[in-house]
Amino acid sequence: RFIAKPCAINLGIQDSGPHRAQPNAILEKVFTSITKSPDGKRLEGLSKQLDWDVRKIQRWFRHRRNQDKPTTLTKFCESMWRFTFYLSIFFYGIRFLWTAPWFWDTRQCWYNYPFQPLTSRLYYYYILELAFYWSLMFSQFTDIKRKDFLIMFVHHLATIGLITFSYMNNMVRVGTLVLCLHDASDFLLEAAKLANYAKYQRLCDAFFMLFGVVFIVTRLGIYPFWILNTTLFESWELIGPYPSWWLFNGLLITLQILHIIWSYLIVRTAYKALVRGKVSKDDRSDVESSSEEEDATSNSTKGVFSTSSNGSNRINGHVASGQWTEGE
Repeated sequence: RFIAKPCAINLGIQDSGPHRAQPNAILEKVFTSITKSPDGKRLEGLSKQLDWDVRKIQRWFRHRRNQDKPTTLTKFCESMWRFTFYLSIFFYGIRFLWTAPWFWDTRQCWYNYPFQPLTSRLYYYYILELAFYWSLMFSQFTDIKRKDFLIMFVHHLATIGLITFSYMNNMVRVGTLVLCLHDASDFLLEAAKLANYAKYQRLCDAFFMLFGVVFIVTRLGIYPFWILNTTLFESWELIGPYPSWWLFNGLLITLQILHIIWSYLIVRTAYKALVRGKVSKDDRSDVESSSEEEDATSNSTKGVFSTSSNGSNRINGHVASGQWTEGE
């Protein structure tokens, strides 16, 4: 309210939403009481009742669904908040771990386990991360519903489960490595979205490409060969198969599966951007164009993150879609 909104206004971002649907009592009643996406049979009935063309009714429902979406200003403020958090917590984690022995030698995560001291800096790092991911879990139900809703829901559950489980079992050393590694790319995605909302397309594309590189290197390279290696093999060697070993590693492997899915989607987006020069649409976005003509027009002006006037998209702190647009 006091920082992000003034910044957005100075960048020329207006607090205006999508085009509002033409007032119609009959269609509004159907929309609120029956269905927001009528099938062909219902569309034919409404066409006869209103003496409207079916295409016009479809366009009305698109506009009506879109008009409740948050404005670009709202999305900019939310992304700025997430960018601030991710950047701050990442540098806090790096500064804290730089002097930690287990950052340089992962076997230190298991020496003298479970009798390892919990310092105040480590404690606050954990509590801040846990609180933030709980906030993402709750806000997911009030944010725009994306096609990757289930994937993100599983991701948040796995993350919260890992943070809580590792804290309860005093596996906080390896836990800090997982947290810091995941924070390394998230702030770059939010930076790309901020540039997109401000219509700095080249800057947006550069941040997105950098985000993709960092994401793939950390999630498909460092994570399995550094994190999973110590939790699967070094822990087994040093402390043996403790009772919760399977659950702990099961959650970590679940995250790795999600990393593979998201990396594929990022690569596909980057490939399309390189081949076409532009990415046409966010596969995750629930905001629709009001007509095929609008789609054709907007597609000619979109980059890696689109900035179409109908106000598409949104991401939940993590990349999880095949193509990115303004929806986050």
